[in-house]
Order: sequence, then C-alpha cells, then structure tokens
Amino acid sequence: MDPTIVPTTYWHTLADGRLQCDVCPRHCRLRPGQRGLCYVRQRIDDDIRLVSYGRSSGFCVDPIEKKPLNHFYPGSAVLSFGTAGCNLACKFCQNWDMSKSREMDTLADQAMPEQLAAAAAELSCRSVAFTYNDPIIFLEYAVDVATACRERGVKSVAVTAGYVDPEPRAAFFDAMDAANVDLKAFTDRFYHRICGGHLAPVLDTLRYIAQETDAWLELTTLLIPGENDSDRELDEMTGWVVEHLGPDVPMHFSAFHPDWKMQTIDATPKGTLTRARDIAMRNGVRYAYTGNVHDPAGASTYCHHCKALLIERDGYQLGRWGLDAQGRCAGCATALPGRFAAQPGAFGNRRMPVRLNPGAVN
Repeated sequence: MDPTIVPTTYWHTLADGRLQCDVCPRHCRLRPGQRGLCYVRQRIDDDIRLVSYGRSSGFCVDPIEKKPLNHFYPGSAVLSFGTAGCNLACKFCQNWDMSKSREMDTLADQAMPEQLAAAAAELSCRSVAFTYNDPIIFLEYAVDVATACRERGVKSVAVTAGYVDPEPRAAFFDAMDAANVDLKAFTDRFYHRICGGHLAPVLDTLRYIAQETDAWLELTTLLIPGENDSDRELDEMTGWVVEHLGPDVPMHFSAFHPDWKMQTIDATPKGTLTRARDIAMRNGVRYAYTGNVHDPAGASTYCHHCKALLIERDGYQLGRWGLDAQGRCAGCATALPGRFAAQPGAFGNRRMPVRLNPGAVN
C-alpha cells in the first residue's frame, strides 16, 4: 500500500451515496474518484483518504518570527514545510504556487513523522511549523508529526486560517503548541467574496483555541487597501479580540503586496499598518505589531505596564533583550505573556532550505 495515501476519520455517507468530508465547513460531497476543493482529500472506493501523507513542497529552517510568532521562543529556529492545496480560495494568496497547485509533482520532498521529528532535533530547531498552505487539510499527517515531535521535545506550530469543523478542530489543536491564525478580515462579505468562505467558523476557532486549549495564540491580518483596512472594521475587529480572546493575544498587521488574482491593487502603505496598530492598542490590545515593512518600532515588544523595550526587532534580527530568566520585564517584573526560554535564540535573519530523505538529512 502506498504510504502517502491514508484513510481519514472525518466524513460520513449521504443518502444519495456521496461521501461528505467533515474536516472543514466546505463539506465537500464526493463521488468515487472526486477530490475536495483542498485537492488532497479524495474519495477512493468507499472512504475519503488523504493522498499527500508524508509529502511536502519542501522544507526550510526559518526564524520563528517569520510565521509570525513574536511571543513563542523568540530568536529560535523552526523547521517549516507545507503541501499542495488549500481549503480556501483567497484571491491574494502569496503562496498560490503551492496552495493552489493541482499537481502532485509539487510535492517534491518526503518525510514520515518520525524522520521529520528527528531532522528537526538534528537541525537544532525548537519547533516544526505547518505553513505555506493550511495544515487543516493534511490534519492526519500534521497530528502524527506533532506527536512524534513531542516525544523528542520539539514544539509544533500551526499557521492556519482556522477554517475547520469542531470535531477535527479539537484533535488538531490538542496536538499543537502554538498557532498563528489568519484573521483575514472582519466582515463575512470579505470572506465570501475574496476567500470563498465565511467569517463565523474562524471566530469560533479563535474562541476555541483561546478558551479551550493550552496552545499559544497569535493573529495575523493582511491589510488590503480598500478591502479590509477601514477604521470602522479595524475598530470592530480589535474590540472583538479583546472581548472574546483577551488583551494578551498578539495581533500582527501585515502589508499586502499585489499577487495572484489581486495584482491591480496597490501595496499597503506603512501608515495603514501604524494606524491599525494604534487602533488595536487604543482598544486594549497590549501587543500589536506591523509586518512586511521595515518598522523596528512597530515590530518590537514593549512592557504593557512600564512601557520598557523588552524585545527589540529589526526584521527577524533580535536586538535588546529586556526580559529576566522567568520571562518578566527586567525593570518592573511584569510577566510577558507567551512562551520564553531563559535566553533568546540567535537564529537571526537566515533562511536555510533543506532536503529530507528517508533515514537521512541532507
């Protein structure tokens, strides 16, 4: 049997004989041979199988800040990878060559969970990140990798849009140590017209992670001029975050660059990101960041109590470190929410592609 094609759990049979996939709110209804919108979950005979288990579009060692996670072992290295396909259809996707791929040849590298966990440990990566496309669609593989990593003391990070049904959501996030969730906008109109989805399931996922799991949570919103960057929407979004997730969940506001099906819209001005950050902090978000622009002040972390500089960032390079060994402000002893080592990592701005083959790291 092909080890890259495995049975899945979350589906049921409909009265007309089709099989409904129950991983995400799309609920694709499949006849024999059909694949879901995600492309990697396919009806084969009388069940739905994941056809990309253990296969990747490539592996790379990145700084954890690139995910972006600013409060999860800053300065550490993370082994990142993704697969083909996605369960949303965002017109602005910046990884469209992978997430929209319909060619299995895109999956040029391979590693079973134990091999990947061993590679992460050998490469001195504190964590593994499921990224580039949404790991919800390869849930079985991601959970198995996370389990293997946990046995070696390696953390697991999900970079996801949070578009997932309740039952698989519990299994998935129980295996994760941290998540950065793309909160793409705060209107259902945007989700439906631009992403081919809906907002409500994402908000449910955010509440679930924050209230029902131990995973560290951060949010990212890519601000697109004229689409999701109004003062009103930013005010409503950030107010909702404080009310439902709490003031300590970091928010990242990132700059849009023209890509895929949205190449006629201008890039996001730096001032838009600063405005979003200001609105968030006025609404009580304690840790708001700018991204995809050079803005050391907007990328750095400050104590919410005494305003001291705690973690200085210039790009992905760390500078001043103002935390004590317990992750508290060295000046006023206020704890900084997150997951921190006694000393910062020193991986810096590097990006290191790697090839993983069965039984070896090249």
